[in-house]
Amino acid sequence: MGGSYRNIGYSVYDFNAVRPGGSNPGTYSLKFCVFGASNPWPGSAQKIKNNAASGDNDHYKYTARVYYNSGYKGAQNSMAPYQHIARFTKVYNDNASFRWT
Repeated sequence: MGGSYRNIGYSVYDFNAVRPGGSNPGTYSLKFCVFGASNPWPGSAQKIKNNAASGDNDHYKYTARVYYNSGYKGAQNSMAPYQHIARFTKVYNDNASFRWT
């Protein structure tokens, strides 16, 4: 939890193929924000896919699931509402998708 973060409010099928809203037909890679817990913000602006080590679920109702593979498949770490995981055990730096359940 000493680096950058990304607040994700929607399910992401593949962190390397996010489709933006509007008329843009292309895709892009989801990246960490340019903010963090320390300076110079480790991980800042880097791709999220295969690069997340920990997570927080700040939602009051939904479980957050981080998956090893794209398409919500493979091993996963689940975070109950308000749960923090300091180090993912199943998807540490091997994360490819995310879903709220």
